[in-house]
Amino acid sequence: MLNYYNDPATRPQLKPELIWEIEQGLSLGESDVNRANMIRRTWYVELDRLFASYDFLALPSAQLFPYSKETHWPKDINSHAMDTYHRWMEVTLYANLGGIPVVNVPVGFDNQGRPMGMQIMGKFGEDQKVLEFALAYEQITDHLAQRPNLITAM
Repeated sequence: MLNYYNDPATRPQLKPELIWEIEQGLSLGESDVNRANMIRRTWYVELDRLFASYDFLALPSAQLFPYSKETHWPKDINSHAMDTYHRWMEVTLYANLGGIPVVNVPVGFDNQGRPMGMQIMGKFGEDQKVLEFALAYEQITDHLAQRPNLITAM
């Protein structure tokens, strides 16, 4: 995206969050990259430890239920300020950072009819096992038969 950022014709078309991402990336030095790689290696070790005891890890797919399209991104969750737009969705970073297979399955709806899911994560290289689990889960639940209450477009 750096080409779009550097081009005066396309930069105004970029979302503020993307501009922030690019500028954060440009500010990183070698020590920042080394530190990030150390964190990632530590997470790989922790994942190996967890998967030595558990076949799967299950986490919510999001930290809050769907919100109004008028909200650019949630600035607050449960009275906790989100200092960047990443915070409201950071629960998804665990699988992403680990490079492990993950599938999202539905788990139901809140009292307002908004859907929620959960992430099922598996050990690195066990993609088929994760997909088979999701299929088995799907076959014993009726979540896919349910539909959220949608608002009719005007």
